[in-house]
Amino acid sequence: MTALFALATSLLWGLADFGGGLLTRRTPALTVVVVSQGIAATVLGVIVVATGAWGEAGDQLWFAVAAGVVGPVALLCFYKALALGPMGVVSPLGTVGVAVPVGVGLFLGERPGVMQVAGIAVAVLGVALAGGPQLRGAPVQRQAILLTLVAAFGFGAVFALIAEASTTITGLFLALFVQRVVNVVAGGLALYASVRRGAAALPDGTFPWRALPAFAFVGLADVAANGTYVVAAHHGPVTVAAVLASLYPVVTAVAARGFLRERLRGVQAAGAGLALVGTLLLATG
Repeated sequence: MTALFALATSLLWGLADFGGGLLTRRTPALTVVVVSQGIAATVLGVIVVATGAWGEAGDQLWFAVAAGVVGPVALLCFYKALALGPMGVVSPLGTVGVAVPVGVGLFLGERPGVMQVAGIAVAVLGVALAGGPQLRGAPVQRQAILLTLVAAFGFGAVFALIAEASTTITGLFLALFVQRVVNVVAGGLALYASVRRGAAALPDGTFPWRALPAFAFVGLADVAANGTYVVAAHHGPVTVAAVLASLYPVVTAVAARGFLRERLRGVQAAGAGLALVGTLLLATG
């Protein structure tokens, strides 16, 4: 169960990041965050009302609030980094954030076995190589790297926080709803401040209605990934769930190859193979 849901998290996050990166190339990153998360919050609000999840409210929701504050900052940095591209600059460094939930798991007493430790090391190395790291070049690439590191640790913090925000399925719906509402509020305030400073909130001053399905997909895939990660973390060691969920850069890199024709180099193919080997070690360990 842990491996299955964690790998589903990687797939969903990888596709959401790919879609968010494409949208940010045409629309300001803050607008992408607010609109996509707003759609997700609306859908979750309907689910919360339909399931009566309000009855699960408690002090643990403060973890969801904290995740909602950290999340927009991480998303904004990541989308801006993806827009600076190519995605091969950004995606491999996204794995650095896995250190946060893995560290939390170790602090709480989890002790992965030898096979799992080997799987963690191989998988993280594989993901880093699969992204095709490009650490040399113009200043814009160094800016992308810095933004990605900030985003990675932010995502890692969200991993750890949202896993503590609920213990039941209905509670998970409520926690994700609260997280998304805070996301929208925090992102909306940042967008308002940006507009007051003279930045444009929309390309050419008009909303790209044709891109609305893409906004919806990004927001809903992101929230679904959060949900599958929580399930994975509750059914097995956080150290294993976090590492398997961190494989999303491989999905982003493959999507970039398939849709944008970004060339995969030998190191990327080798990295994808290592990521697969690490996944098998984790799943069987």
